[in-house]
Amino acid sequence: MAVKQIPVYIITGQLDSGKTSFVKDTLMEQDWLENGTTLYVLCEEGEYELPELYRKNRRITQITADDPEVFTTQYCEDLLRTYSPSQIIIEFNGMWNLQDFLKKDFPKSWGLAGIYSTVDGSSLELLMMNMRNLFMNQLIESDFVVVNRCPQSLNRVPFRKALKLQNPGAQVIFEGEDGKIIEFGEEDLPYDLNAPVIELDDVDYGTWYADAFESPERYKGKKIRFLAQFFRPFGMAKNMFVPGRLVMACCAADIKFYGFPCKSDKSMRFENKSWHRITAEFALDKKRDPRTGQIDAVPVLRFISAEDAPAPAEEVVTL
Repeated sequence: MAVKQIPVYIITGQLDSGKTSFVKDTLMEQDWLENGTTLYVLCEEGEYELPELYRKNRRITQITADDPEVFTTQYCEDLLRTYSPSQIIIEFNGMWNLQDFLKKDFPKSWGLAGIYSTVDGSSLELLMMNMRNLFMNQLIESDFVVVNRCPQSLNRVPFRKALKLQNPGAQVIFEGEDGKIIEFGEEDLPYDLNAPVIELDDVDYGTWYADAFESPERYKGKKIRFLAQFFRPFGMAKNMFVPGRLVMACCAADIKFYGFPCKSDKSMRFENKSWHRITAEFALDKKRDPRTGQIDAVPVLRFISAEDAPAPAEEVVTL
């Protein structure tokens, strides 16, 4: 008989990075949370805590755990018997080692449902400079990272790049000092848009594809070089193919092959899904929509060169 899973959410980040605010304003507002008691395990005390009336109204039972060694199998099973929670939220201590914590022998009924992290953007550069290992340890297992309180002067690229290299699957958003999400812009791109040839690292492909799809004029006439699988759908002309990558937007269930069609001056022969490092020029072709009759500008690549390449260690990239 299958063991009923109790969703467990872990919130990581340094002290006073906004973990409790994230729990109250974001996590507790999700409609996929289970009805019933939420057991809220507080592993460090910051300046802000959930108000008592709020906890009562939302059926949140708060307890404290000030040592990672407390989390034995027996302790965790006792929590289930004592509180009968519908879900568990652990506000993690910013000085603990998350990887060691995740290796603990938790009850089989504890199902890790998500790891979310908060970062104080006003101190981000100092953290990266002086506490990089400890700081990044809290983030490299995260599914979702919120960098809040970002000053206008903050260069967001180094952190995004460092995180993606260690945790390619993490989604990252930045919030300004006013609490509003900072829209992704040219200054956030992890590559040099003005280089003679834009070189894409593996971790950058998803970012490039999404940005080029949304802002194609930005890349018109630009030369791009990247590692890709070559694929020709049935019926496509012999001088055309699609160089692309498997991209995961949110979870494993939504992995799809994404790429722009590429045109060559001559017939191209290759084995479908073979790996190559391609250089191409980004262009916009005019195409009539058969349904509306409207003429649209459609992204297309102009083939320049390619060479065979080995498959990467991680074939799936993220947005």
